[in-house]
Amino acid sequence: MANKLGLIIKREYLAKVRNRSFIVMTILSPLLMVGMIVLIAFLAKVNDDETRVVSVLNKSSFFQSDFYPSKNVSYVHMDDLTLEQAKDSTNALEYYGLLYIPEGKTVEEVSRSAYLFTKDNPSTSVTKELEDVFQNQLRQDRLQKLGVTSEQFSTVEKPFEINLSTFDGEKSMRGVNEIKAFIGGGFGYAIMMFIIIYGGFVMRSVIEEKTSRIIEVIISSVKPFQLMLGKIIGNSLAGITQFSIWIISASALLFLAVLIFGIDLSALSSEGVVTPGAAGMSQFGGMDSDMAMYAKEIYDIPWGLLIVSFFIYFVLGYLIYSSIYAAIGAAVDNETDTQQFIFPIILPLMLAIYVGFFSVFSNPHGPIAVGFSLFPLTSPIVMLMRLPGGIGEGGVPLWQFLLSVFLLVVTFLGIVSLAAKIYRTGILMYGKKPTYKELIKWLRY
Repeated sequence: MANKLGLIIKREYLAKVRNRSFIVMTILSPLLMVGMIVLIAFLAKVNDDETRVVSVLNKSSFFQSDFYPSKNVSYVHMDDLTLEQAKDSTNALEYYGLLYIPEGKTVEEVSRSAYLFTKDNPSTSVTKELEDVFQNQLRQDRLQKLGVTSEQFSTVEKPFEINLSTFDGEKSMRGVNEIKAFIGGGFGYAIMMFIIIYGGFVMRSVIEEKTSRIIEVIISSVKPFQLMLGKIIGNSLAGITQFSIWIISASALLFLAVLIFGIDLSALSSEGVVTPGAAGMSQFGGMDSDMAMYAKEIYDIPWGLLIVSFFIYFVLGYLIYSSIYAAIGAAVDNETDTQQFIFPIILPLMLAIYVGFFSVFSNPHGPIAVGFSLFPLTSPIVMLMRLPGGIGEGGVPLWQFLLSVFLLVVTFLGIVSLAAKIYRTGILMYGKKPTYKELIKWLRY
């Protein structure tokens, strides 16, 4: 049996990796992924470099020196012009907009009558910057009427941030849990896409062999269960091969892109990282203190654990879902008939992505996050969102990690045995579109 299973695995693996589309996607995907990163970084840089020019026509005695140029907005003051003349000049010079501040006796009156004229709907960043100027003056004016001086107002306006620290005395940073969950979510999303893509490969392979009647020749020498398991494992190995090539080639291409195009990856600046361990924050000495803290947090993520866990959860999650895909392929005669069965399969994966992000971002150790990271149909995605925090104190408890893997193995054994029953019955049935009721009946055979 082992020899036949090995031959089936080898046949499926070689058939997949020698496929022209497999080779093309293996080569193109890293190029596309790195190209997208470069494009996004370039567009973000271009977008940040754009400075919008706003002309200011101030007829009042207020706001005379309150509009300072910033990274996104610069100001041109227009004097001794009417409103219509200022509009015409702004349009002729192709400025972004015109801020009109009319005459008035009070800041309140002037602010309520002020207008920003633009060709189209204005950018939120521009309106927010202008509104902050007005809001600051209005707040200061209101407080002065209550007897608060400018000096006192500046003291009141000082922002407050509570100091954060761990019990060990290390400084804590805001948003680190969200960053870690986002990184883990990227791994989880990759698993979801691989399951859907390679599960579909298994299903289509079964349908093609069934419709061409080749399956009748194959099962005369091997058992249906061996054939199904061989297809699942063979495609799984092909997926791991492709993903490993993607990781290596994409990392090399991204490194080259950073060197050639000068992409700013400041969160992982090379000025800091030298060696792990005792050097502590000195590893990131050339960076801003807060940026160095975030860089250290990212650097301290257990990347080895994440990558190993990715392969564990990918293989186990893939084995579970591809068993279901294989059973569906055996039950139908063409790919069109699979549509009624596909949505219930991908629903847990979609649920894992959305619920995982909402729950892990807010509380990675809460009951929802823990529950979905243990439930076998969602754990390959949600558990990976929690693992950037590590295993043990402050991260995922070891028993939860081991229980999650154990439940996945048990679920795979249970589902593959049920799927084998459907596969064995449906593989030789033609010309009939099965219903859920008939599939349940096949499980009893």
